[in-house]
Amino acid sequence: MTDDLYTIGQLARRTGLPVRTIRFWSDSGVLPPTGWSDGGYRLYDAAAVARLELVRTLRELGLGLDVVQQVLARQRTVADVAAAHVRALDAEIRLLQVRRAVLASVAARNSTTEEMSLMHKLAQLSATERQELIDEYVDTTFDGVPPESPGYGIAQGMRQLTLPDQPTPAQVDAWVELAELVTDPGFRARTREMAIAGTEPRPVAQLDYDYGLLTARSGAALDEGIAPESARGQEIVREVVGDLGAQARRTLADEMALFSDARVERYWALLGTLNGWEPFTPKVPAFEWFISGLRAGA
Repeated sequence: MTDDLYTIGQLARRTGLPVRTIRFWSDSGVLPPTGWSDGGYRLYDAAAVARLELVRTLRELGLGLDVVQQVLARQRTVADVAAAHVRALDAEIRLLQVRRAVLASVAARNSTTEEMSLMHKLAQLSATERQELIDEYVDTTFDGVPPESPGYGIAQGMRQLTLPDQPTPAQVDAWVELAELVTDPGFRARTREMAIAGTEPRPVAQLDYDYGLLTARSGAALDEGIAPESARGQEIVREVVGDLGAQARRTLADEMALFSDARVERYWALLGTLNGWEPFTPKVPAFEWFISGLRAGA
């Protein structure tokens, strides 16, 4: 030290920073020397020491030298820079969280290279792009469905999509499966069929059963392994719809089959996973059992 001036070597010992780092910052203009010694060495005063500590802090927080220079020149405040850096870090954290969830899903599913690539691609879509994918599917499926139709309200519900900023592996899986589902031509055709059918007059037989009773009785029969065509299975069918004739049974079976689809129900389950809704017990298996029971007795 010379008259309270420090050489780069002395600054390095005082601060613990490498000599090459201090020299680089000095060459970059963020730590200009206070003066020069007779031997041509750069010298720095106490203010430069304080400046060096600020530069180190800002650099450790991840700010580039150009931003550090702006702060030191009072072109930007530390608060403004910190706020901008927080936003950038938040975006980076969200990206890393999605990547982690994708990798966890790949590991759990023992995915192939192609599946991993697809999962990564779909998970990288922005929130806007994800919503656009769902909206395009819903718009195509319900095109021409009048606003007064029950299907119109269903369409609005099908748009509800939220992938959290910190998705779990299960949510990444759900989003990938949902995206694959809505881009499948067969699924799109099936849901379009259901949407259009919902705008047409329905047969009276649609009203000839109790929904809650049907799902309860059929669900229990499934759990017990009762065949729908068995004597006990046919008793259960009659408990729900009474003694319908063969034609009425066929009509009701066709009606139920038209609006019962496991993949459509799966769509709602996946939306529930993404949006954090309470899980529900699938009802389609119970309806499929009951449809088989109706047809067996027709």
